[in-house]
Amino acid sequence: MVKRIAVMQVLCAGALCLFAAGIGYAADTSKSAVNDQYDTTKKQADADYDAAKDACKAKQGNDRDVCMKQAQAAHDKTIADAKAAQKSQKAHIASNEDKMEADYKVAKEKCDAMSGDAKDACIKQAKAKYHQ
Repeated sequence: MVKRIAVMQVLCAGALCLFAAGIGYAADTSKSAVNDQYDTTKKQADADYDAAKDACKAKQGNDRDVCMKQAQAAHDKTIADAKAAQKSQKAHIASNEDKMEADYKVAKEKCDAMSGDAKDACIKQAKAKYHQ
């Protein structure tokens, strides 16, 4: 059963790596999507933990205790990694929003040199480009 838990840990770690890699490519990911991803990862970790505990029931004595501690450790590690990834993703999103706001202010200031319809078009274009 030790191999089974080790395989489970590898699968969880792999899933978490894919999760983290996917976040790097999703620049427009909203904070609610980040929370949804964390919830999904947590539910999967809980399900994996339940399966590991069930596998431990067949063991006796200290082997069972070790198996249960390994299952708990794998669960705790997955949750900790998911929390860290969630915080990192939220910081990345906030950083991108701040950068977009700064670029928008510069573009808007450039529009101030114009007047009339040209200025209105310039501001409209800046708002569209910087998601304002």
